[in-house]
Formats: sequence, C-alpha cells, structure tokens
Amino acid sequence: MKFIGNTKEYLQLQTLEKGNCSVFDDVIEGSLTILWFESDNNILNVDSKQYTFSKNQVVFLTEFHKVKVKSIGGIRFLRFNRPFYCVLDHDIEVGCKGILFFGASQLPIIDIPLDELDRFETLWKVFQMEMQSKDSLQIDMLQMMLKRYLILCTRLFKSQASYPVKKIDSDIIRDFNFLVEKHFKEKHTVAQYAEFLNKSPKTIANIFSKIGEKTPLTYIQERRMLEARRLLRYSDLQVKEIAFELGFNDLQTFSRFFKKQEGIYPSVFKEMSF
Repeated sequence: MKFIGNTKEYLQLQTLEKGNCSVFDDVIEGSLTILWFESDNNILNVDSKQYTFSKNQVVFLTEFHKVKVKSIGGIRFLRFNRPFYCVLDHDIEVGCKGILFFGASQLPIIDIPLDELDRFETLWKVFQMEMQSKDSLQIDMLQMMLKRYLILCTRLFKSQASYPVKKIDSDIIRDFNFLVEKHFKEKHTVAQYAEFLNKSPKTIANIFSKIGEKTPLTYIQERRMLEARRLLRYSDLQVKEIAFELGFNDLQTFSRFFKKQEGIYPSVFKEMSF
C-alpha cells in the first residue's frame, strides 16, 4: 500500500515475503525505511555485510543503505520520505536525528519485548486501516501514526542501547553524528566538527567516552569506510575517483587507509563478488 500526496509526500506500508522484495531496489529520494521482522533467520546483505535478524527485531535504514535479500520469512516494511514527515524539522527526540536513522557507521537495531508487542501490533493494524482511508484527513492520521511508531522505537532504542543519560550529552552526540553524515567527504578531523558545535575536541571525546562509544575520530573514519565500500561495490567509479570523492589527496593514502580498516586493498575489494 502506498500513499502519495499532492506535494510529493510518500508513504509505503506492506508485508514483504520472499517473492516481493523488489522494493529494496526502488530509489525514493530522501527516504527512510523501517523493517520489522516477523520471523527468525532473516538474512540480509546491507552494504555488502551480512546480517541475520530475529523475530521482532526492528532495523532502521536510510536511502543510502544498499540491501540485498538472501533469505526472509516476513518483514513489515515501512518507508517514507522527507515531505511526508521530516525527521530533521520535528522535535529532536521524535525526529530521531542521530539516533535511529543517522547513526550511519552501524545499523541501529532494537528488539521489541513481549510486554511492548501489543502496542506495536495495534499500531500496525491501525496504520493499515488508515492507508485505505481516502478522505481529506488521511495524511494527518498517517503522520500521527508514523510519529507514534517513531516514538515507540526511540524509547526502546534508548532503553536498550548504551545511550547517554544527560540530555545535553545526547544532543551533542546526535548533532555530531548528523554533522558527520553531512560533511564526512570533506571534513575528517574531530576539531572541524567540534568547531561546528562550539566545543573543544577534548569535550567531544569525553562525551563519547562517557557512554562507552567509539571515539569520535573512529566514527568519522567508519563513516568514510562505509561510503568507500558502497562506492566500490555499487558504483562504476574507478578506485582513484573514489579516493578523491572521499577527500583523499591521492590513491596511495586511500589504499593504506582502506587496507588498515578492511584488511585488503580497495582494488581487491572492488573485484570481489558478494
């Protein structure tokens, strides 16, 4: 089921099975996707890395993730675009900036506990009913349903992940993560992002260390590596072109960086089959 509004608002809601996974090949600009797994042993390749997802796990994807389905039972699939519900312009907690969708160095995954399952099931049923409504209030109701879905997911993520308790710390980490998402190709040092945030690099590093996260520099490097893998795997660009696309001054520097992170040279990675 799809909703397409008068100003290009887009919402898609459906249950995926083995034979109808072509939606992962669709290109929807500015889209965000939520996958809720209905069974165990779902195997997906996300950006050339294999993941196995269990029943009632939920994973959050941006338009930049490349997904190939190896094996699935059933997946409750929800995709929306920026005009439908802008996760950046809404309240920072509900919008999940830097929490659910923009923590790009690793996949955000939650597990729906049994005592929360009824809430999710009920919400999904109402969502399905509203997708079939055709009156002037439909988009408002669908946006309300999506906001509720995001709230439930955000609460679970914050309770299950090593998430900072102090709001000021969480705000800084969200902002740092999102700035990296926007600028990782041209800005590669913690100091550059610290300047954006009017903080010292040491302050940023201390906040990350409080919650047991990777260092902020590691986060930047992993974001560059993620893009490197995507471009090597899914684009026709030459390795040298990819190096310059990611802000490296020369091919040798990029090759050393990639081998240190991945264990093989980018030219070898590009030739591998997945």
